[in-house]
Amino acid sequence: MAGRPVDHDRRAELLEEVVDYTVEHGFSDLTWRPVAAALGVSTNTLVHRFGSKEQLLVAILGRLRERILEATGELLGEQHDLATAARVAWTRTSAPERAPEFKLFFAVYGRALQAPGQFAGFLDRVVADWMARLCEAQGPDTDPATAHRRATLVIATIRGLLLDLLATGDRDRVQDAAESFLAALESPPG
Repeated sequence: MAGRPVDHDRRAELLEEVVDYTVEHGFSDLTWRPVAAALGVSTNTLVHRFGSKEQLLVAILGRLRERILEATGELLGEQHDLATAARVAWTRTSAPERAPEFKLFFAVYGRALQAPGQFAGFLDRVVADWMARLCEAQGPDTDPATAHRRATLVIATIRGLLLDLLATGDRDRVQDAAESFLAALESPPG
């Protein structure tokens, strides 16, 4: 006898709630019972919707990546200037209200690096999504190799600055460094 089919709308709603829970509580000790209790559902409901704990983590990673991309992706795609796109990305990602989400992002990123087979989808997309948008922001006339090199520099620098900000809380120092980086992007090369 086959089990009940998964209601994908309800699964999506629960996933949003699970991601919110994980942003608030972290994922290192993520277990079915506390999550189920916080969401007001049974552990069986979560298992039915997500399968194993590993499948739940993969779903959380995917949705977290999507949320981060949604928060900046549309604006990045509208820019045809790398400096403006980088400033938009920095402003959105470094906003104080985004800190819990990005703390989880970096924790998840570390976990994915430790288990690349389990989190291959996350690792494949975590750079590629941003790379595509930042290359697009440079316009169609930019040499593809140059566009990729510049986009890589922006991704690495913004993530490094954001990690520093989250680790130290020294907003003034990190913002000063970010402004220096962003100003260099605005200056013509040479």
